[in-house]
Amino acid sequence: MLTTRAIGSEGSVRQTQLEAGQGREYRSAMPKPSPFKWFKTSPEIIGLAVMLYVRFPLSLRNVEDLLHERGVDVSHETVRFWWHRFGPMFASEIRKRRIEGMRSSRWRWHLDGMFVKINGETHYLWRAVDQEGEVLESFVTKTRDKKAALKFLKKAMRKHGRPEEIVTDKLRSYGAALKALGSEGRQETGRWKNNRAENSHLPFRRRERAMLRFRRMRSLQKFAAIHASVSNHFKLERSLSSRNLFKQNRAAALTEWRGLCAV
Repeated sequence: MLTTRAIGSEGSVRQTQLEAGQGREYRSAMPKPSPFKWFKTSPEIIGLAVMLYVRFPLSLRNVEDLLHERGVDVSHETVRFWWHRFGPMFASEIRKRRIEGMRSSRWRWHLDGMFVKINGETHYLWRAVDQEGEVLESFVTKTRDKKAALKFLKKAMRKHGRPEEIVTDKLRSYGAALKALGSEGRQETGRWKNNRAENSHLPFRRRERAMLRFRRMRSLQKFAAIHASVSNHFKLERSLSSRNLFKQNRAAALTEWRGLCAV
C-alpha cells in the first residue's frame, strides 16, 4: 500500500517538497533571537565585563570591583558565567570578520609553543602568529611530537590557507609534520627569527598568572582561543603610529566591540 501511494501521488509528493522548501526559506528569513534576550543586564555591561576579564590580567573579583565603581552590582560568579557564555560568541564573530580580510596572513607564519601546567601535569600550547604579530591559531596537546604538530598545522591551514614561509624553532616535530604536508621547502629556522612568536606569549603568560593556572585542557583551549581573538581585535601597535592615529584606531576598535554586543 505504501508503494502504490508513492507512485500514484507524484503530484502530492512534489507539492509536499515545495511546501517544505518554502518552510525552509521562511525559517531562514526569520530574524535570529538575541542571545541576551533572557538577561536582565544590558548587553553593553556584559560586553564590558567580558572585555575587562579577557583582555586585561584581572581576576573575577577585580572585574566585580571595577563594575561596582561604575554602579553595576554583580558578583564575580556572574562575571564567570558571562565570559563562559558570551566569550566564545564574541571570539567567533571577531575571527569571522578578521579572516575575511586577512589575506596578508599567508605571507609568513611564525610557529612556536609554550609549556602550560594543568593540575601539575605539563601540556603544550601550539601557537601560529602571522608576520604582523596576530595570533592565528592556538591548539593544546599533551605531547609535542609529529602527530600533535601535524594536527595543529592541518587545523591552522584549513582556516587560513597555506603560507608562503613558515618560521619555526629547531623542534624536529615541525620538520616532520611539514614534510608530511609537502611544505618542507617553506620552513625557515634561525636564531632570533622567531622572536615575533615568542613575544606573542607574554600577554597570555600575564593572563595565565592572574587566573592561577588552569584545571582542564578544555578550559585552556577555550580561553586561549578567546584571548587570542580579543587581543587581535585590540592590537593597535602604539609604537608604529602617531598619537592621533592611535586614538582613532582605539575608538574604532571599541565601537566595533560594542557592535558585537548589539548582535
